[in-house]
Amino acid sequence: MHVVVVGAGLAGLVAARELSNDHDVLVLDKGRSVGGRLATRRIGGARLDHGAQFFTVRGDALRRQVDDWLERDVARVWCHGFADTRDGYPRYCGSTGMNALAKDLATGLDCRTGQLVFTCRPTEAGWDVVIDDGTVIETDALVLTCPVPQSWSLLVQAELDIPEPLFRRHYHRTIGLLTVLDAPSAVPEPGGVQFDPADADQPFGFVADNAMKGISEVPAITFHATQPWSLDHWDDDTDTLRDLLLDRAQPWTGPAGVVEAQVKKWRFAGPVMPWPEPCWVDDEHRVVLAGDLFAGPKVEGAYHSGLAAAAAVAGFTDA
Repeated sequence: MHVVVVGAGLAGLVAARELSNDHDVLVLDKGRSVGGRLATRRIGGARLDHGAQFFTVRGDALRRQVDDWLERDVARVWCHGFADTRDGYPRYCGSTGMNALAKDLATGLDCRTGQLVFTCRPTEAGWDVVIDDGTVIETDALVLTCPVPQSWSLLVQAELDIPEPLFRRHYHRTIGLLTVLDAPSAVPEPGGVQFDPADADQPFGFVADNAMKGISEVPAITFHATQPWSLDHWDDDTDTLRDLLLDRAQPWTGPAGVVEAQVKKWRFAGPVMPWPEPCWVDDEHRVVLAGDLFAGPKVEGAYHSGLAAAAAVAGFTDA
């Protein structure tokens, strides 16, 4: 089959890799790079993870992948917890940033970034995927791994029987602050501080020193505001957000000067309530919805959802 995967985040890349062994797979993403929330940004001489900061492993499927990454130095152990949460489980990160994981998965795949999908139209033979420049790509099967509200909007012309509780699922919003410093930060070892992201009394849910983490040669801190704070300030302009966050960041920047500060907004940072199944499948129309909404907001959940999506598409050939 010819399969189009919309979304080059972790779930989409995992699904594409699994399917590429037996099928012709094309991955489309509107971003400038693959990875979705496996995102790493360069600011001058600094390198900062500004989406997912780390991941843990509980199941065998991801463990096999991580063992391969460790052997090839694509990933490494950052630490075994933060402050009072040191529970012995390794916290893994990309050796050069979390985006390295996505780039490794994308190796050898036909991934086209900067491609904004406008709509997906069912045909007698499968689907027409329409890009915003008018290009039409014909495909036999379709996997959508972008946030479900976006996937639903792409499929609205198809009139599929997608459960309303699924496409109306809500996502948390997260506002991030990326700072580059002129001296080491005041973040304690091992370079990360974790709070309850739902705590309205805390300004930040996570604070990460990217130099202590080992991905930046220059002192640089990533701050993720808590979910309540992000929701309350979502419509603030960028300058206001930067000033507010910098003021709250002072305990972690310490005496160091802030050389540069950038604000990043994650509109779909993670599901409020995950869907209980690892993906949603319409066998008749050969379409699958997948992503971190379906198996939980963590990296491992997105990985499992990608595997489930690939298995579902493989089943279409037997139908």
